Amino acid sequence: MASPSPDREASSLEKEKVGNDEYREVAAGNEQPPQDVLEYKKQERKVVRKLDIFIAPVMFLLMLISYLDRGNIGFAATQGMIEDINLQGSDLNIAVSIFYITYILAEASFPASFYVKRLQFNRVIPAITFGWGLMCMCTGFIQGPGSLYALRLLLGLFEGCLFPAMTLFLANWYKREELGFRISFLFIGSALSGAVGGLIALGILYMDGVGGYPGWRWLYIIEGLITIIWAFMTIFLVPANWRTAYFLTPSDKAIMKVREEEMEAYSGGNGHYTMADIKLAAKDPTTWVHAPTQVAMVTILYGFGTFLPIILKFSFNFSTLQAQYLVVPVCLWGAIVYFVGAILADRYNARFWSVIICAPIGMAGYAILLRIEDVPSGVRYFATFLISTACYLCTGTNISWLGMNRAPDGKRAASMGILLTFTNLGGIISGQIYQTDAAPKYTLGQAWSLGSLAFGWCGFWVLRTMYKRREKQKEELRGQGWNLQPGEVWTDRVPEFKYQF
Repeated sequence: MASPSPDREASSLEKEKVGNDEYREVAAGNEQPPQDVLEYKKQERKVVRKLDIFIAPVMFLLMLISYLDRGNIGFAATQGMIEDINLQGSDLNIAVSIFYITYILAEASFPASFYVKRLQFNRVIPAITFGWGLMCMCTGFIQGPGSLYALRLLLGLFEGCLFPAMTLFLANWYKREELGFRISFLFIGSALSGAVGGLIALGILYMDGVGGYPGWRWLYIIEGLITIIWAFMTIFLVPANWRTAYFLTPSDKAIMKVREEEMEAYSGGNGHYTMADIKLAAKDPTTWVHAPTQVAMVTILYGFGTFLPIILKFSFNFSTLQAQYLVVPVCLWGAIVYFVGAILADRYNARFWSVIICAPIGMAGYAILLRIEDVPSGVRYFATFLISTACYLCTGTNISWLGMNRAPDGKRAASMGILLTFTNLGGIISGQIYQTDAAPKYTLGQAWSLGSLAFGWCGFWVLRTMYKRREKQKEELRGQGWNLQPGEVWTDRVPEFKYQF
């Protein structure tokens, strides 16, 4: 792996100058070429805006649809699926949990984290999207628990390949300081999936009996068809790389070339990952604090997202119709909080404070639900907004926080792979804590979720302490005139790499 030159600051300025010269050469003839760095940065911002129009929304919709297809089992359960296919005891919980078994295996063994760039994004992403869309549509024709389990396993296999591919895809287009906000789009999509799912489920109620099928079957069939159509669209919407992007002009591509060089120079990556990168990730203690913290956060995210319609119906005594539409404002609120939180966190470098403030709000929500017999339904419903305030923001922030504090890119990919593997252990747990026969109190689910948030809150404090301690040591070395030595590998542990908080 190539190491940056010792005088990285001078090298960076030289690279920027070279980048401007190259931009002048490729810029369209009728346009006045930029004359200085400020003009170049202005043009670069225009390119980033193009990425936000043509790249980020595609990834956002992929995330929304994937969460929609995995979480619709909660809506189906309130519309008669349990009785129609004769689910008994813990059958529904098993169906929720086994999805994450193949999901974890896919993230851990499928080459998405390391080789998807070489397999080409415009091939991998449409293929896996088509695969899970087909599984979702086929779920509309199941006849018993066995077929439900089989399709949930296959659904997890395909969906498990998606998130590593999307995060790596975004990392190939956006700089480190730009990436956190764009990754936040993915979790905004997961929050909005509950709202969109509620609206679709509400509409499907009126299709009950059409063609001789109950409404919940149409829910799977229609959502599966939507996913399949979107899969074919991504063939044309997802470029292999910036060089083949249909929406970039020659001058835009010149800027992207400079950006790519700057990103590689800072991260120390060259696009080829080795076992050494995996060892770097595994030996970093902060990886093993981020990972269990993420298990706790995902437990509440998946538990809340999947079982909210069931809780509204069987715990709050709302009707099926009410359970469908009351999900919508709760999930919309979660998306708004996460969107605002991501903007503020990026602007003020305050990821830690956003989660430290919001996590206790979610704890208060679960505390209210644990006293379900003492509070009216309206107060219980208000508590779901408190929970929504925390679950999306805390989950997404932990992932972006880790990604921004990792270099080179091989270590970043390996760290993300470890984190995502642990992440979905939380999915398995979430499927078991809200047992069907625990209604209406769901004491285990609410207490476990409260404890998970408290555990995650402590984990965030530990991470801040570890990063602050490292940064203090780096400041001392920078003050002593540190330079990268020949043969020394550029990673996030070198003094020049500054951690974000």
